[in-house]
Amino acid sequence: MRKADLVAAISEKTGIAKVDVLVTLESFFKEVKVSLSEGENVYIRGFGSFVVKKRARKIGRHIKKNVAIEIPEHYIPAFKPAKIFVEHVKGNVSALPDSSDESGRM
Repeated sequence: MRKADLVAAISEKTGIAKVDVLVTLESFFKEVKVSLSEGENVYIRGFGSFVVKKRARKIGRHIKKNVAIEIPEHYIPAFKPAKIFVEHVKGNVSALPDSSDESGRM
């Protein structure tokens, strides 16, 4: 499901115009990004948490030059689904689709 599909589904189920649903979703995404960039986690009860995780400094390898490089510590966004969300998905997904769907995406 892409963002356009999500907007269409929400619009159809709620009767709200697609443009209003799109503006609302974009505002939600923007607020999550701003909160995470300020180091503040976002908790949505029954859905999950958008959190900032710290990655420690490590030594990597530049494959083409075959030299070691230092990757500094950094922060990445992550999503942790709520327990009820995980249980709902476990109970309702019958089987995973094969490696590629009809659009060719993986």
